[in-house]
Amino acid sequence: MMQPAILRPDTLPINDRGNGARTIPLVTRKCGSSSVINGITEFEPAARIGVHFHNCEESVLILEGEAIAEIDGVRHSLKAGDTTWIPAGLPHRFLNESDRLMRIFWTYADIDATRTMVESGVEQSIDEEHAKAKRV
Repeated sequence: MMQPAILRPDTLPINDRGNGARTIPLVTRKCGSSSVINGITEFEPAARIGVHFHNCEESVLILEGEAIAEIDGVRHSLKAGDTTWIPAGLPHRFLNESDRLMRIFWTYADIDATRTMVESGVEQSIDEEHAKAKRV
């Protein structure tokens, strides 16, 4: 039988994503998950992640601050509590155009989630991203 996990973000490693973004992986294979992964990403003011898509559905909840979600080329202004659902294969990204920290909670609907960067076409598993990330 699988054991439950209690995850405390303030005690977990932080991955530097570059461009002012940092991620704390939460539910992953390491805690025993076999179907979903999630985590928290913080965006400093002016931080942005490149346009990308995933091989599975993704949901993002804005925890703090204000965000711009660009989904399939359309910009959406979001505030704390707003939540997105993005189908597999749909290009998107999140940006912080405010002067305050922005934090999101993301969930991928597949333990084998990948990210493909639209500009370069480079595909990488989320597990690989986390393993290669520079720790803060």
